[in-house]
Amino acid sequence: MTRSWWGRVPGLHPGSRSLHRHLLLWLLLPQLVLWAAAAFVTYNLAQRYADQVIDAAQYTASKALARQIKPIGNGLLIDFPRAAQDILEADPDDRIYYTVSTPPGQFILGNRKLPPPPEIASPRLGQPYFYNGTMTEAGQEMPVRVAAQYLRYGEVDQPQLMLVQIARGRASREQLARRILLDTALPLSVLVALMSMIVWAGIRAGLAPLARMRALVEDRAPNDLAPLELEAAPREVHALAKAINTLLGTVHQSVSSQRRFVSDAAHQLRTPLAGLKSQTELALAEASDPALKARLQRVHDSATRSAHLVNQLLTLARAEPESGLAQGHARVDLVKLAAEPAAELVPRARQAGIDLGFEDQVGAPLFVLGNALLLREALVNLIDNALRYAGRGANVTVRVRALAGQAQVEVEDDGPGIAPADRERVFQRFARATNAGDGCGLGLAIVREIAERHAGSVTLEGNAPRGLRVLLRLPLAGSSSN
Repeated sequence: MTRSWWGRVPGLHPGSRSLHRHLLLWLLLPQLVLWAAAAFVTYNLAQRYADQVIDAAQYTASKALARQIKPIGNGLLIDFPRAAQDILEADPDDRIYYTVSTPPGQFILGNRKLPPPPEIASPRLGQPYFYNGTMTEAGQEMPVRVAAQYLRYGEVDQPQLMLVQIARGRASREQLARRILLDTALPLSVLVALMSMIVWAGIRAGLAPLARMRALVEDRAPNDLAPLELEAAPREVHALAKAINTLLGTVHQSVSSQRRFVSDAAHQLRTPLAGLKSQTELALAEASDPALKARLQRVHDSATRSAHLVNQLLTLARAEPESGLAQGHARVDLVKLAAEPAAELVPRARQAGIDLGFEDQVGAPLFVLGNALLLREALVNLIDNALRYAGRGANVTVRVRALAGQAQVEVEDDGPGIAPADRERVFQRFARATNAGDGCGLGLAIVREIAERHAGSVTLEGNAPRGLRVLLRLPLAGSSSN
């Protein structure tokens, strides 16, 4: 089983990934890790340097304390005034503790609670020893840093050792370390934030060609298969655009071949169907046998429906954006354009027992920008549908009116209408809301195709108390004429 590498990144689902977030995560995550590592190293270095500085101060204090203890023969003279003790113990938050013992371990002066130094077999005289320990103060354990040194006193033939210890709480050391950490981490944090903003801006700039490509694709009509143009895009985006253009070209060739086939087939079928209709009409006129006449009538009706379907297919092919006919637009008077097919179809309406009328609610030319032949086809289809399905005795009205920035053509009837649940479905090709009539289910699909080619729309509404109203809306043309 093949696994995609997308699934190996925790918390990121392949279907909901964002390349921008993904790159930002993997570019900023190392920075955050390095920042944390730098903070850790800085804190440890700060502690070490603080220990060095304070250890040196404690060693100096231990030497000063040792100077106050003067050997006299085999004894000691301690010259340690109370004022000096007060100075050492002045800071209650970070007190300094001291102990003098001789021999080491036998208390003479200071604080008895200082932790002893680690055992040393042969201590070096006058050299400092530093170590960490704890001592109890006011019932609480307190960590301390101790500086100790061994000194020799007494007669030459009877030397003795003296241990001087200076201890200090670690509060000042940790405070100094934190201060160094803050002084280092804050500028580093600002630099990391600035770098993150630069990385974010760089990612946006780097992914901008992809955003432009997405905009080019999203702004297209569903049947626009023209190649994408990204002249200033990086090489990687050019490769993606080239692959998409290759796919679009293949789809365009396939769709064009199908459309040419439909158009050519429709053209080839028109002549034999017209001949078949003529022959059946002649045969119907000459036939005397009722059974034969009924069969010929069914053949004639089938030929008529087939001819209508062929004409609809040709109209649909002409309405496609790739056809040359769909490209030429000019200023067209919609009032005149709607009145002409309404007048031409009056004889057919009378034959079907339908009252067909036209209402001009504008009273002046109403110009739209479009292809006159295609718009006429759309209007003919709307009126033809009303005549086919309204039923004998119905009234059909074609009405033109002006709206805010739009021209509207209404084809209204008081026939059976279309159920609200079917009003969107009937715009699909070969979809019908009823089995009555001899339509082929392409009329409204053609009207919508033509309306969309002209930046317009077509909708269906109920007509009270019964019937259907079809609204075709088109944007008005500018004031200047061609």
